[in-house]
Amino acid sequence: MTLGAQIAWDDTVLPFQLDRSDIRGRVARLDSALDSVLAQHDYPPVIESLVAEAVLLTAMIGQTMKLRWRLSLQIRGNGAARLIATDYFAPGENGEPARIRAYASYDKERIDLNAPPFSQIGEGYFAVIIDQGRDMVPYQGLTPIAGNSLSACAETYFAQSEQLPTRFSVAFAATQNGGHRLRRGGGVMLQHLPKASPHVAGDATGDAGLLAPADMLEGDEADNWNRVNLLLDTVEDTELLGPSVQPTDLLLRLFHEEDPRVFDAQPVSFGCTCSEEKVRNSLSIYSAKDIATMTTDDGKVTADCQFCSAHYELDPATVGFEATHEPRP
Repeated sequence: MTLGAQIAWDDTVLPFQLDRSDIRGRVARLDSALDSVLAQHDYPPVIESLVAEAVLLTAMIGQTMKLRWRLSLQIRGNGAARLIATDYFAPGENGEPARIRAYASYDKERIDLNAPPFSQIGEGYFAVIIDQGRDMVPYQGLTPIAGNSLSACAETYFAQSEQLPTRFSVAFAATQNGGHRLRRGGGVMLQHLPKASPHVAGDATGDAGLLAPADMLEGDEADNWNRVNLLLDTVEDTELLGPSVQPTDLLLRLFHEEDPRVFDAQPVSFGCTCSEEKVRNSLSIYSAKDIATMTTDDGKVTADCQFCSAHYELDPATVGFEATHEPRP
């Protein structure tokens, strides 16, 4: 594959449909976008792996939805990994990149560097939040942490909350190039096309008594779903990650008998929406007395963005609803 072809597929989500099986999907390839997300923090490898998986899931899920603004994932647990949060911001115009960001909160003292990353979460919940912007009430769907990966949690969410059989296969790798750590991630999402009147065939058979794809499909639909999943089971991490295998070639290798069709790829980049104005707005509810308690010994009110590590220093006289001075331009 030429360098030009490789670059063309880096940091994209490619939508596709398997016409024979009535299944849609996405292929994600995140290179510099994922590297930029993770480079904002010095995460231990087990936390970095969890954040990378969450970012890949967010990119694929976000691209499937008709978003006007933001889709977020939140994973909260009672283990060492307390919170993983991601945001996917829809592109403003056709051809523009979607923006993605993420961060994790974790307990350094409780991390087991030799344990599987998913075991660091413990018990908790997996949340999908869809925010369509100003004057719209955000939608939030919750399911318990279940299975043995964040991908399994996302599959459970779609089965339980949307009654949509869904499957994810993701891979993440990090290499050292001199003094710089380089990260790549890739994944495939499969989802049965929505039916007009979804129904559950019987009792829930998934983890913790939750719904699984087999509970929602029967007859030819179940056969199609099982066949396509068996094909996805043959994928290798090197194929998911690239860059030597293009997403279109991967689809042909896996699903050539399912009549795959591809649509326009969506570019993805790292992007944060934090700003000094937003920090000031968040502080506008506080009195001068409250602002005084937030002021450092150096006479500044400071704030740090958890997503991009941006640092803001503000004059306390210019913040809060009792501000006495205008901020300098």
